[in-house]
Formats: sequence, structure tokens, C-alpha cells
Amino acid sequence: MPLTKGTLFIVSAPSGAGKTTLCRELCKSMPKLKHSVSYTTRTRRRGERDKIHYFFVNRAEFRKMIEKGEFAEWAVVYGNFYGTSIKKIEELRGKGYDIILDIDIHGAMQMKQKYKDAAYVFILPPSIKVLKKRLRDRMSDSDDTIKERLAEAKCEMKNYNNY
Repeated sequence: MPLTKGTLFIVSAPSGAGKTTLCRELCKSMPKLKHSVSYTTRTRRRGERDKIHYFFVNRAEFRKMIEKGEFAEWAVVYGNFYGTSIKKIEELRGKGYDIILDIDIHGAMQMKQKYKDAAYVFILPPSIKVLKKRLRDRMSDSDDTIKERLAEAKCEMKNYNNY
């Protein structure tokens, strides 16, 4: 058992800003850094795999996990549930691994209440124009969904100073 617990890094950014890609690339180059895999009720995107990109569960399972207090944080984002398992974070930290989470600002604010020793980072996209292009290039969202995500991004970016 390691002498010190691993460090917790919380990374937030608007949808499409590249937070997940950044976190995964950091983990590739830093063996002691592990990417926290969130639980979600959303539909898988092309190329996503269960237990690799997310733990995909249905709404009933997710609600049971909430009732049991299994999440360090959870939020409803664009109509889907997302959450981070307390057990998985603590298991890895207990083994001395540093953990990086990519979560939205609502989840990050919940984490701030529980993990005051964590490092909090907010990533700003180069511009709204670039963000819009990235969301379109995903080819997984309708025009209305992209508009909704861009409106939310503007609100999220106003709160970057809370990190």
C-alpha cells in the first residue's frame, strides 16, 4: 500500500472543447495517472465501448446508484445522467494513482464540496466558432442540440473563475 493517496484532478470544459481527449492523452503519457470512467444513461456514440469510455447503464440502474449514495458527483446534462463512482475513485487513489476526471461544471462544484484537496482546471475553447465546428464534426448531434450545447457553453465559460 502506498504511503500517500493519489492526487485528484478535475477538468471541466464546454461540450466539444476537448476535455476528454486531453485527459486520455495525458493518461497515455503518464502511467501513474488514471482516467476516471463515468457512468451515463446516454446512448453510445459511434466507436464508444462500455467500461472504456463510459459505464453505460439505464435510468433505473442509475437512480438506484444515486439512492445508494454511490456517486461522488452526478448531474443531468442534456437530458442524460452522468456520475462518478466514489468507490472507483477511492480504490485507485488508495493504490497511489493520480485520477483525472472530465466532468461538467455542476459535477465539479459537487466535487469541490467533497474533495477540497483536488486540483480544478477549466479549459476554454479557442472560440465559439471553433467549438461549433467541433460539435458539427462529431456528426452525432442535431442542429437544435448543437445550439443548446453552444448556449450552455457560453454560460459555463462565464464560470471559469470558480476553478
